[in-house]
Amino acid sequence: MPKRILEGLVVSDKGNKTIVVKVERTVLHPVLKKPVRVSKRYHAHDENNTYKAGEVARIIECAPKSKLKTWEVLPKDAA
Repeated sequence: MPKRILEGLVVSDKGNKTIVVKVERTVLHPVLKKPVRVSKRYHAHDENNTYKAGEVARIIECAPKSKLKTWEVLPKDAA
């Protein structure tokens, strides 16, 4: 099964080797039948502390690295 790749905004880089990425997606509201933005925050492993808050990061699934971290960042030069 292929690993999922998500793209979102880095909202926190306070932890050492950890960033928090907010991923937004749109879903159709079940009653109102209008598009609604839904967001979720993912903790991702950033080995070299390269990402700062406000940047856009791409993350990929990985084996669990800690209680909350099951994602890691893709390098900035990888397109």
